[in-house]
Amino acid sequence: MNTIVAVFGEGKDLTALQMTLRAIVVFVCCLVFIRISGRRSFGQRSPFDYVVTILLGATLSRVIVGASPAVATTIASLTIVVLHRALAWACVRSESLERLVVGAEREIYRDGRFDEQQMSAALITRTDVLESARRQLGARDLAAVEAAILERNGEVSLIRAPSRQLQS
Repeated sequence: MNTIVAVFGEGKDLTALQMTLRAIVVFVCCLVFIRISGRRSFGQRSPFDYVVTILLGATLSRVIVGASPAVATTIASLTIVVLHRALAWACVRSESLERLVVGAEREIYRDGRFDEQQMSAALITRTDVLESARRQLGARDLAAVEAAILERNGEVSLIRAPSRQLQS
């Protein structure tokens, strides 16, 4: 316990290093929590991008209200941004890391059949897919759809069937 207090500090009197270490731990925890909650919680951006938005807002607000030392909090915020940038750079170079951090698309519908397992894992319903058909294709059903893919950002992309006509 004394080691944890020594490394991460206690109360409001934190060093820049302690705030930086806290920022790294909070960044990772926030990314894990957002990945656990799933795409539906955050819409069109990736969970990876939301981590920076949430943490910067929360961290930098402490400077504004004087709840934390300005220099230490700013350094912690910079650490969050640099960590985000470094992780994004690593994701560009590693497909497996990108899949772990940002996620992967899921095919939730193909040739008239919903993939219930993929839909359940993604917490998406048939109604969500039909809503996408109405918005993207102006169609009330999936007759003209070959496939529906839940993208990494939470949007459902519809792939039109090559020879079928849209039904309204």
